[in-house]
Amino acid sequence: MIQYLLEAITFQLAFLLGYDLFLKRETFFQWNRVYLLGMFVFSMVLPWIKIEALKTTIDSETMVYPEFLGQLGKVALTENITDEGLFWEWFSTYEWIFLLGALTMAFSLLGKLYQIQNLRSKGEVRYYKGFTKITVKKSTVAFSFFKQVFLGDAIPSKRASQILAHELVHVRQWHSLDLLFFELMRIIMWFNPLVYLYQRRMVELHEFIADAEVAKEDKPAHYQMLLSEAFQTKSLSFVNQFFRKTLLKNRIVMLRKEKSNQVRLLKYLALLPLFLMMVVYTSCEMEEKKMENLESTELNVTAITEQVPFMLVQDVPVFPGCEGSADIKACFVEKIQTHIRKHFNYPKEAQDLGVEGRVAVMFTIDKNGEITNIQKRGPHALLENEVERIIQRLPQMQPGKHKGEVVEVPFSLPVNFKLE
Repeated sequence: MIQYLLEAITFQLAFLLGYDLFLKRETFFQWNRVYLLGMFVFSMVLPWIKIEALKTTIDSETMVYPEFLGQLGKVALTENITDEGLFWEWFSTYEWIFLLGALTMAFSLLGKLYQIQNLRSKGEVRYYKGFTKITVKKSTVAFSFFKQVFLGDAIPSKRASQILAHELVHVRQWHSLDLLFFELMRIIMWFNPLVYLYQRRMVELHEFIADAEVAKEDKPAHYQMLLSEAFQTKSLSFVNQFFRKTLLKNRIVMLRKEKSNQVRLLKYLALLPLFLMMVVYTSCEMEEKKMENLESTELNVTAITEQVPFMLVQDVPVFPGCEGSADIKACFVEKIQTHIRKHFNYPKEAQDLGVEGRVAVMFTIDKNGEITNIQKRGPHALLENEVERIIQRLPQMQPGKHKGEVVEVPFSLPVNFKLE
C-alpha cells in the first residue's frame, strides 16, 4: 500500500506540473477541466494495474505468507491475560492516524453541508426552471451549490443579474460535482497535499469558464463589477463562490487574454510522452517479473506441490481435540488461541523494561504434523523468544491434505503484548 500511495502521488505531481507549465494559461477551459479530473483518476488507477500484474507473476513461495497472514484474529496478551483493551489493538498506530484524519475531514464536509442547509432555511427560497434561488437577508454572499444559487439581498439589482448569470453557468455545467469529488478525495487521501492543489486549480478553472460565458455579452461591465464589489465570502471549499479575493486577479487577467489559437491544442500532445513514460514504467516492471517467473518455473512447481497455505488447503491440519468437529478450521483457530493464552508468561525482564508490541510469528505444520521452521519478528528479542517458546509447545497434529496428498501447511498470526 505504501508503494501504491507513493506512486499515485508521484504521478499526480507530474500531471499537475504539466498542467501548470503547459495548459494553465490557455483558454481551453473545458479541455483543462477534463485533464484535471481525468489525470487525477488515472494517477490513482495506474499503480493498481501494475500491482495486479505482479500478483499474477510473483513466485509461489513469496505468495505463501501474504495469503495466510492475518488468517487468525490478533491474540492480545497482558500480564494478567485479560481481554480489556482488545478493541484498541484492532488497528495499528498508523491505521488509527489514518482513520482519525478521515473522520475529521468527513465531519468537516458534514459541517459545510450543514452551513449550506442553514443558509437555505433562513433565506427566501424561489423555484425557477432549472435552478433554485435562495435570497440571503442582509448579506452580499454569492455562490452556487448544484442547482441552488445563493445571493445576498444587499447586492445591487443590476449586478445581481450578472452574478446570477455567472452562477447559472456553474449550475448548467455541474461544477459542484467536480468539487464534491475532490472533497471526497480529501477524506480518503487527507494526507496528500496534491488533492487540495487539484481542487484549488479546479475552482479557478470553474470561474474562468463562467466568466468567459458571461463576458461574451458585456465584458467591460463585468470587469468593473469584479473590481468594485464589496467582498463577503463563505469558507466553503466545495461551492462555486463568485466573490473570492484570491482568484480575482487571475480571473481578470484571463478575461483580458485573447482566445488561444487552436494550434496550441498541440500542447496536450506534448504531455503524451509523460503519459507513455508512466505506462512504460509499469509495463517494464511487469515484464521483469515475468522473466523472473520464467527463470524459476521449476522452483515454483516444487513449492506448489509441497506447501499449501492454510487458507487454501482443502483439508487443514487437525488440532488434537478437533477430531469430528463440524468446522475443523474454526476449531483449529480456537485451539491455537487457547494454547497461546494457556502457556503465556509475560517475561519479567520485558515488563521491567516496559517492552510491549506486536510479534508476528510464522511456522509450518509439516507432513508429520510437527511444528517446524518457526520465524518471528517483533519489537524486542524477549517477546520474540516468548512467542517461539509457546509455539514450540504446540502438540503434534494430523497433517493437512490437498488433493488427497499430505502437504506442509505454513501458518501465521500476530501476538500483541500489552502492559496494563
